Amino acid sequence: IKRPSCIPWRYAVYLLIDMNILDFIYNIVADLDLPTTILISFALILISGFFVTRFTKKIQLPKVSGYILAGIIIGPSGLHLIHRRFIINLDVISIIALSFIAFDMGRYFKHSNDKKEIRNIVFITLCESLLAGLLVTLSMLFVFKMELSFSFLLGAIATATAPASTIMTIKEYNGKGHFVDLLLRITAFDDVVCLFVFSIMVAVVNAQESNGFNITSIIKPIGLNAAVLILGYFTALCMEFMITEKRSFDNRLILAVAFLFFISGVCSYYKVSPLLACMVCGAVYYNRTNDKKLFEQMNSFSPPVMSSFFIISGMNMDLSIIVTAGIIGVAYFVIRIIGKYIGAFASCKMLSIDKKITNNMGFALMPQAGVAIGLAFMGKMLLPEKEGLILFNIILASSVLYELLGPVTAKIALIRAGAIDPKQLKKKA
Repeated sequence: IKRPSCIPWRYAVYLLIDMNILDFIYNIVADLDLPTTILISFALILISGFFVTRFTKKIQLPKVSGYILAGIIIGPSGLHLIHRRFIINLDVISIIALSFIAFDMGRYFKHSNDKKEIRNIVFITLCESLLAGLLVTLSMLFVFKMELSFSFLLGAIATATAPASTIMTIKEYNGKGHFVDLLLRITAFDDVVCLFVFSIMVAVVNAQESNGFNITSIIKPIGLNAAVLILGYFTALCMEFMITEKRSFDNRLILAVAFLFFISGVCSYYKVSPLLACMVCGAVYYNRTNDKKLFEQMNSFSPPVMSSFFIISGMNMDLSIIVTAGIIGVAYFVIRIIGKYIGAFASCKMLSIDKKITNNMGFALMPQAGVAIGLAFMGKMLLPEKEGLILFNIILASSVLYELLGPVTAKIALIRAGAIDPKQLKKKA
């Protein structure tokens, strides 16, 4: 079809480029009132996630990687379509998403599990998490000659594994079997180990600075985490009492979300991760009621929240941070992976666990985000300004890379371990 000569379409394109149309859109969004900004920003977040995952689906990347890429594209490091002042106030989305994830993980802690299996889970978790932390600490001390306090705190943070992207990948490909059950329980216990080790390292750092040992710095965080575990237990009892089979479909979902919001609110007030409390809540509720329908309801309700969580994680990415982290950040990224893999492989080998699980468990333990970033922020405040910034930048930059690559390695591990039906891969291709 011949274009009308009266429309100088080429000049129109050049004019849009000269006007810097992206800055024009950005300024419009930035000048809007708060409710309008929130609504339009969330529309952009969800739409960007949808379109980018269309592309990542073609190259067979998990959705989580697509969501994070979408966040990088529309965030300050990309097109800057979302205002920075809006991004820094989105912590509530992360808290809600982590609460949903942890509650769903609780159902994998079935009361019928024998003591031997529980011992195996604890042993594998201790081996892979502590070995990663130890290798990171030693490398910082003896290779990079960093201060003792910096090395201890970075090593403690290295023990953590983020369950969010792994769970999303498992759900996307409908992963099932002993490998999946074992993986989910290990990632859950990882956070328990990380919080405990970090509390001890904080006490050591404080003792080093004050030339004395302060037992309060250990007891306080452990006591707070014990308290929220009790909170999760009693919340589950309340859920059991109120969410009965007589309740309507809508009311059951409303009550469940309300209880999770309550736990998250209390944890947020005391600056404690909601992961453990919500996990206990889910485990106690499931074991006492065997109510699978509620968990299915929650899973059908959560996709917009989960996609927003990962897109926002990508939006927080600052490409300059990777440069700032430098060679120390690269070393942390690689050494932690090595520690996780060797620890998982060796412990599974010692327990004579199935070869497919032994060879692939370490690949699925790569992701690191929420808890690690929160602890890095605390570590930043404990250390001198320069070292604190280095530690925070290392964790933030590596977390984004872990979250990008983690779902891919988790998918590979699930395929090699036989946890994904080949038919599911064909459907997703």
